[in-house]
Amino acid sequence: MSAVGGAAVPAVDERVTRVNPLRRAFTRPEMGAVAGAVAVWVFFAIVAGGNGFLTLRGTASYLEVAAELGILAVPVALLMIGGEFDLSIGSVIGAGSMTTALLAAQFGWNIWPALFVSLAVALALGAFNGTLVLRTGLPSFIVTLGTLFMVRGATIAITRITTGRTQVGNLDEVAGYDVARTLFASSIPVGPAALPISVVWWLALVGLGSWLLLRTRFGNWIFGVGGNTASARNVGVPVGTVKVILFMLTAAAAWLVATIQAVNFGGADVLRGSDREFFAIIAAVIGGNLLTGGYGSVVGAAFGALIVGMIQQGVVYAGIDADWVQFFLGAMLLIAVLVNRAIRSRAMGGRG
Repeated sequence: MSAVGGAAVPAVDERVTRVNPLRRAFTRPEMGAVAGAVAVWVFFAIVAGGNGFLTLRGTASYLEVAAELGILAVPVALLMIGGEFDLSIGSVIGAGSMTTALLAAQFGWNIWPALFVSLAVALALGAFNGTLVLRTGLPSFIVTLGTLFMVRGATIAITRITTGRTQVGNLDEVAGYDVARTLFASSIPVGPAALPISVVWWLALVGLGSWLLLRTRFGNWIFGVGGNTASARNVGVPVGTVKVILFMLTAAAAWLVATIQAVNFGGADVLRGSDREFFAIIAAVIGGNLLTGGYGSVVGAAFGALIVGMIQQGVVYAGIDADWVQFFLGAMLLIAVLVNRAIRSRAMGGRG
């Protein structure tokens, strides 16, 4: 209480000061990605709208690219919020699709047991990454960079020994393929275009990931582990379990993308998935996830994937040399980091 003109006036408690709703919205981690997605769409609508970018087919084309990347970006964002990286997911895509193809097309298995075995392999690789990071204390960047090359090298070597080639086809002729195609590679008619079912998988995972992060105890643990590992451990968070599960989730997402691609193309290639790990990290960073952990958004990563998809397909519709795609993505990454830092600074320091 304070006295003004002899009357007692209650002091204003800073903790209950109302925050401007608009300002609060713009300090959310995904807002930079939302604004970026709108800007990219407007840009390509202007320069490529007359070439098909604004059509349903054009929309479906960049949503298909965004969906496969977005499936990866959801668990990558969760892992980054938890303070770790996984550079091995690209090689897990190749290993997962090749495991399925070898067992089903080469050795005559029904596709469903082959898919379950390839999922088990992916989960084992994720658990291996997480356990190795915890046991050695090495940065996850180094550990998963090593497993990236190990897994890719083993996939190439085993495939060559088994088949003498680096590609395996005829997956569309094995038992159980038709059901797998319906689940992983079918399309949903939308007017004159068709929306790949991978978009449904993507949106479902975004919803599930957001619920997990924002509405569950495990989500609180992810933020705690990424923000301050020692403090999280002191209050009883099972740090090791959380991190191993997060690595297993990124591996499971890589398996899902591998399955979608293998079923869609009717075969596998040992190099399929190359560089996907970097694109997933780019999507997550554009989406407002800090490289230092403890802060971020699954929804932001989804919009980051959408931006990447629009850029990759937009340059084609605009007639721009595809060699410029990586330039645009690199520029978007740098801009996103600067915007995210500014938003984070305002969120931490600004009030009112």
